[in-house]
Amino acid sequence: MGNITSYHLKLKEGRTTVRKTVEGFLARISETKDLNAFLAVYADEALERSDAIDKKLASGNAGRLAGVVVGIKDNICYEGHGVQGASKILDGFESLYSATAVEKLLAEDAIIIGRLNCDEFAMGSSNENSAFGNVLNPLDKTRVPGGSSGGSAVAVAADLCHVSLGSETGGSVRQPASFCGLVGIKPTYGRISRHGLLAFASSFDQISPFAKNVEDAALLTEVMSGNDEFDSTASSREVPSYAPKPIGKKKFAYLKDCVESEALDATIKARFMEVVEKLRAGGHTVDAVDFPLLDHLIPTYYILTTAEASSNLSRYDGMRYGYRSEKATDLESTYKLSRSEGFGTEVKRRIMLGTFVLSAGYYDAYYAKAQRVRRLLKDRTDALFADYDFLLSPTTPDVAFKFGENSDDPVKMYLEDIFTVMANLVGIPAISVPVGQKNGLPFGMQVMANQFEEAEMFSAAKYIMEDCAN
Repeated sequence: MGNITSYHLKLKEGRTTVRKTVEGFLARISETKDLNAFLAVYADEALERSDAIDKKLASGNAGRLAGVVVGIKDNICYEGHGVQGASKILDGFESLYSATAVEKLLAEDAIIIGRLNCDEFAMGSSNENSAFGNVLNPLDKTRVPGGSSGGSAVAVAADLCHVSLGSETGGSVRQPASFCGLVGIKPTYGRISRHGLLAFASSFDQISPFAKNVEDAALLTEVMSGNDEFDSTASSREVPSYAPKPIGKKKFAYLKDCVESEALDATIKARFMEVVEKLRAGGHTVDAVDFPLLDHLIPTYYILTTAEASSNLSRYDGMRYGYRSEKATDLESTYKLSRSEGFGTEVKRRIMLGTFVLSAGYYDAYYAKAQRVRRLLKDRTDALFADYDFLLSPTTPDVAFKFGENSDDPVKMYLEDIFTVMANLVGIPAISVPVGQKNGLPFGMQVMANQFEEAEMFSAAKYIMEDCAN
């Protein structure tokens, strides 16, 4: 499957129609139900919308994403459709409005084909935490697709839609992109509005796209970016063109502590260094730099995100909407039973951890200290970008692992995010592009740029993916 530009050319030349495209995706979705990627498919309205867009194309007034078929993660609101963060606690809940990102896609004539499975409330690195069961990796069904946006990654990897939306809190798009051989983005914090995204950790969360190539990812990011009156954290900076361009001679740094980490697989390390040498051969500067705070990334991330989660998820109490325990007899039991029955194990674990680090006597020891470490991480990262254009690292320490392999060890599971959480902690953009395989399973390389330097990041990522990784 080509990129959006080649798809639009086929539409223009009459080699296909939007309806035929949608029908093809619907047939493919029906054939691959065992992957468990979709929680709901909007077949009738997708077909109805495809006819309307075919007419728009015929009259020459269709949008930039005309007929592009998009799947959305089950924590992104779409008016009149269900959304429940793959959790029992939101059983039967229907969105009263659409996320700003979704509205921007629809305004450019994209088609939302359905909502996609994920780890409950975006908490997980394997898509084993959904109330609706595991999503299977289409490349090897015994292995995880990554998380939390596992369904979104699988939908693109298995050709169930052109592109998809996930969400990023600590690597929830880049990690499954690496596991499924895709391009996955984490934009600058505030670049894309969070309005209409079910909150996990508000100072980290970002809506982010999956695609098979850098051009499509760049286009989706560009369309969704910009100011939003409904989100005070959304940046009002002008959105430039994100279309990848040729890059001049650039200065790259790779995090020596990441590459020398004991957790990093030898095959991935060797391939990473091979790409680094190709960059050098292309005339670019590539230096190894120290990042001595690497061991503090995961603890800082989990203290801060669980603290924010314990606050954000307090709204789900069984009183106004969603799941309410049938065993409840009064106000207190309604709260206790609805939440204990409605939330899954991992979500409850993180709520309890977050409540603990915010509690009297522990706030200064954990939460306040983690905020200070976050400031140090930001300062250290800013210092690196004073000397370099881009930072490089592997996306994941290994390829997709088997189901159940890390389930009994939360710490081991949390360490799956060791290379991705840095970008979320300091608010910079990052992209994962596929660069190699180990035993037939793909893995990615991560390119990080300074805040609001998405345009340069996309150009560098395309260069690495097409000129250095082939």
